[in-house]
Amino acid sequence: MAVDRFEVFVGKEYLKFNAAHFIAYPGFRERVHGHNYQVTVRIGGDLGPDGYVVDFGLVKRVTRELCDGLDERLLLPEKSDCLVIRHNGKQIEVTYEDGAWFSFPKDDVLLLPIVHSSAEELAQYVAGELALRLRQAGARPWRRFEVSVAEAAGQSATFVETGDDA
Repeated sequence: MAVDRFEVFVGKEYLKFNAAHFIAYPGFRERVHGHNYQVTVRIGGDLGPDGYVVDFGLVKRVTRELCDGLDERLLLPEKSDCLVIRHNGKQIEVTYEDGAWFSFPKDDVLLLPIVHSSAEELAQYVAGELALRLRQAGARPWRRFEVSVAEAAGQSATFVETGDDA
């Protein structure tokens, strides 16, 4: 027997954040640079008795709050395999394996539980945070949850979670 499945998509222009980052892995480090990131969300699941998979308003509100928390920050991967990150009073100090050293005001930095600050890992991080916040806000279970983070027009990474009650 066929089961009807529905999907909602939210891709508002205001679901964005501006942030600095740099990719670093053993033997390679980019210069610090920034992007105007854009976030889109796609959620698939069963239609509820209210006619929704999930309320658009809830998705927009929670995604905007998450983007606001990432906005105008330096995003640092606290699980990096080649950066040493130290808290020094009101500063965050970062040392790369070749001895390059940076110091940033603590209020300008957001430490994320990721290994690299790539668009892929940012998409996974945003998806996890967004899913948690939507569940806490009472969203019903979904079957597919997809978040894309674009660094620039035509250049994005997507994280997809699938399965029953994904």
